Amino acid sequence: MRRALLIGINNYPAGSELHGCIEDINALASVLERNEDNSKNFDIMLLPDLQRSEDAKGYIEHLFHDDADIALFYFSGHGYVDANGGQLVFPQDVDIATVNKDYSKLGIKMDYLMDIANHSKAKHKVLILDCCHSGLLGANDVDAVTSVLASGVSILTACRDDESAVEMGGHGIFTELLTTALSGEAADFSGNITMGGIYAYIDRSLGAWDQRPIFKTNVSEFVAIRNVTPRVPNETIHQLTALFETQDKEYALDPSYEDTNSPTVEHKYIEPYANAENIKKFKCLQELQKIGFIEPVGAPFMYFAAMESKSCRLTPIGKYYWRLVKNNRI
Repeated sequence: MRRALLIGINNYPAGSELHGCIEDINALASVLERNEDNSKNFDIMLLPDLQRSEDAKGYIEHLFHDDADIALFYFSGHGYVDANGGQLVFPQDVDIATVNKDYSKLGIKMDYLMDIANHSKAKHKVLILDCCHSGLLGANDVDAVTSVLASGVSILTACRDDESAVEMGGHGIFTELLTTALSGEAADFSGNITMGGIYAYIDRSLGAWDQRPIFKTNVSEFVAIRNVTPRVPNETIHQLTALFETQDKEYALDPSYEDTNSPTVEHKYIEPYANAENIKKFKCLQELQKIGFIEPVGAPFMYFAAMESKSCRLTPIGKYYWRLVKNNRI
């Protein structure tokens, strides 16, 4: 069972309205609900413009109440920080705080959210915040540098504890990158999109002067948040150990591997001529080269490596996947 609770709030009191938060949860829901092959992924509850923090607490507690495979919470709205820590801000709490002139209880404290997630029986607890000061989530009571995360908890936030989360073009910058990552840009070679891959994609996309995303996790292995079609079929990756006896052994080529080296093609051809079995293997090698697993030796391209009877070899990432196949890990 996979559940996701997505809260996005635009309708804050006059002067503090936001414009992209509901759009953010709609975009995120559209990619989270199903995998690329249209198989069911998350059961999603959308809460646009939820007004009261007390209502939000009830939904959050229900999200994390049992042993779901993944319980994912996402919030897009205002964040606030003071001496009491960080808070997720809800509209009616702003009105109450303004009347009482007490801003210490603007909404849901980040410590409360962490406590719920840390004590949840869900196998994987994922907390994603797109709000100002969201990097405070998970900071312990002593300082904002170290974190206290129970096993299975992962946190991804739009910015550091002292930064603002920026909207642009009708979306939060962070959530737009998050949605793109989940659409496939953060997928590994097997088509799995994990929290680690999502963070790496967002981190690469933001410059040193932009808001900086924060990623904290306490997991023994990453779980796929979404699956997309692999860049090459898994059966092609599984050919690594069939093509290469060891991870360090080169694969010898000759002109028989090049399908255009045939008397049926009107250009210069040389012996040995194209061989159907070798052509099949060569196309597999070329597919593996496209994703950086293979490189030609002594030639700039695989075509010349074949026509000049040279060889190809595994790259470092190719060796890594060779070991995964060899050890039956993929």
